[in-house]
Amino acid sequence: MRIGHGYDAHRLVENRPLILGGVKIQYDRGLLGHSDADVLTHAVMDSILGALALEDIGAHFPDSDPQYKNANSIVLLEKVYGLMEAAGYQLGNLDATLIAQEPKLKPYLIQMKENLAGACHTRPENVSIKATTEEKMGFTGSGEGIAAHCVCLLIKSE
Repeated sequence: MRIGHGYDAHRLVENRPLILGGVKIQYDRGLLGHSDADVLTHAVMDSILGALALEDIGAHFPDSDPQYKNANSIVLLEKVYGLMEAAGYQLGNLDATLIAQEPKLKPYLIQMKENLAGACHTRPENVSIKATTEEKMGFTGSGEGIAAHCVCLLIKSE
C-alpha cells in the first residue's frame, strides 16, 4: 500500500468558468490557471502522483507547455491513472476536501464524485468529497480563491 497527499489552490477571477471535479459550477467567477484550474482534480492528481513518488502535476503537465492551455483536468487525471496502472497500483480510496466560502458546493458533490471515480476506474463509494468554509478567514474565507486537499490510498494490483 502507498499513501499520498495533494493540495492545490487558485485565485477566483472574473471571465473564467468555475470547474471543480469536472463539474461546471454556476458562479460569477472562476479559477485562474493555465488549465481549467480545477483545484479538486489537481489535488487528487497530486495525491496519486505523491503516493507513486512521481513528482507533481507541474512536472507532468507544465504550464509552460501550450498543449495544456485550458486543458480539461479530468482528462489529465485519466493520464495520471495510466501512470498508476503502469506502476502496478489501483486506487483503494481517496478523501478530498474543498475549501470555499462561496459558492455552496453541496449540490454538485455527487457529480464530482462520479467524475473522479470514473477517471480513476473505481466505484464512487471509494471516493469521498467534502466541502467546507473557513468562517471568512484567510484567502478562501474572504472569497479570493478556492483550495482543495486530498489523501489517497493505493493498493498493489494482483
